[in-house]
This record gives sequence, structure tokens and C-alpha cells, in this order.
Amino acid sequence: MTNRTTHRSKSGKKLYAVRDKEGKFKDIQDYKRAHSQDMKRTSKAELDAAAKKKNKK
Repeated sequence: MTNRTTHRSKSGKKLYAVRDKEGKFKDIQDYKRAHSQDMKRTSKAELDAAAKKKNKK
């Protein structure tokens, strides 16, 4: 997961910005787009918890 900083657009919508190593903006997403992509992905912690639960049975 990349680190995202939050910003606000002129209209007041929440934005997430990702910067590259040089500090330049690499990607800017609105909250709705970023959140929907986060929900589609499964985190490593969720995978580990599911595997641990499966091994207990």
C-alpha cells in the first residue's frame, strides 16, 4: 500500500494524492474512486486471518 496524503478540491471533495520518490504528484484520486478500489482488494492481514481461521478447523 502506498502512502496517500489527503487534500480538498475547490468544490470541497476529499482527494488522495500519491507522490513519487522525488516528491512530485504521481496520482491523484477522489475519495470515492480510491475507497472503491480499496474495498475490492484483500489485504495481507485479511488473508492471514482467513488462513489462521481455516487451520483452526
